[in-house]
Amino acid sequence: MKLTDIQIKNAKPKEKQYKLSDGEGLYVLIRPNGSKLWQMRYRFAEKQKTLSIGKYPLVSLSKARELKIEAKKLLAENIDPSQEKQRKKRQVYKDTENTFQRIAEQWYKRHKRSWKEQHAHKTWRRIEMHILPDIGNIPITQLTAHDIIRCVQRIEDSGAADIAKRSFQNIKRILDYALIEQMLTQNITHSIRPQDILRRTKTKHNPHLEAHELPEYLHKVEIYDGELQTKLALKLMMLVFIRHNELLNARWDEFIFKRSEWRIPAERMKMDKPHIVPLSKQAVEILEELKRINGIFDYVFPQKRNPRKVMSNGTMTRALHKMGYKGKLTVHGMRGTASTILNENGFNPDAIELQQSRQDQNKVRASYNHAHYLDERRQMMQWWADYLDDIAQNGTVVVGKFEKSA
Repeated sequence: MKLTDIQIKNAKPKEKQYKLSDGEGLYVLIRPNGSKLWQMRYRFAEKQKTLSIGKYPLVSLSKARELKIEAKKLLAENIDPSQEKQRKKRQVYKDTENTFQRIAEQWYKRHKRSWKEQHAHKTWRRIEMHILPDIGNIPITQLTAHDIIRCVQRIEDSGAADIAKRSFQNIKRILDYALIEQMLTQNITHSIRPQDILRRTKTKHNPHLEAHELPEYLHKVEIYDGELQTKLALKLMMLVFIRHNELLNARWDEFIFKRSEWRIPAERMKMDKPHIVPLSKQAVEILEELKRINGIFDYVFPQKRNPRKVMSNGTMTRALHKMGYKGKLTVHGMRGTASTILNENGFNPDAIELQQSRQDQNKVRASYNHAHYLDERRQMMQWWADYLDDIAQNGTVVVGKFEKSA
């Protein structure tokens, strides 16, 4: 005979616990303290076992019957309901413990060894400042697309559009890691396109000078009355047009003066490949002058207060501002100036790209090793230095005056 709610409610405790059966192994256990517990008897692997279902009235009569049916379905599939219940408990605990922050920390620890120190620091700083405050405490299995979209849009609304895009990519990679480690069955970011959730922004190119603006710029550099080291850094940057950090972190042991070469090791390059910079006569002269004032130090451009560190990233930028080039020219923009003029004068685009150590997406072109086009680049770099000298001396740009040697 089936139980009713009234029977269960009216059941009084006795000196010893007793049962009220609902049939098919389901019953309410009435304890001496008055508590009422749903349990179910069943056999599994030829053993009599008991499944605890929950307290009454938190688990109602109808709900207890539903759970009994679910348990019988498991038994029909040769699954022990008690073991399945424990497995789900462990999973819930694991899911609660595996917050986005915890998985992000594991992902970062795994990958930071293969990253450059500066990149690793910037990546974790971005995650710590912009992502974790929003979604760090959410269990990874409970993270929704809405949570992620709200997080990156909040970053964008603060005026940091680029950080918003980078943050989305970080979230995506962290969830990919969780997927590989079998903490997730799917990565919800794969169905989210950044262009659908973030506003389109115009690409901002680094301001650079046109050829007709070079005479005035070179004159201003020549009469610059700031630190000599800064003045020489500006001159050398225009001659070699590599990346800002690659110049500032230059060490004397990287230069082979007898071959007029600067060999930058892979660990200092953005693309993690060694890079050869052919040096013009003018570049060598500047380096020799720097050697006279900084030759006792490891770095070509050491800090004045602490020579064991390099000159600040902002030093050359401040000098450009002082000369009146704020918003008109950046240190990185010197690469654009050189590239534009060299292309306009017919130099091999591959040699120019290789000189600037840019990553070429064309697999054939990218297959060349770091020394390829070296002779051609030597001629190009000397032509460029002579070109700058000529317009600095004459004050005008004479198009086509220089001829590349055969």
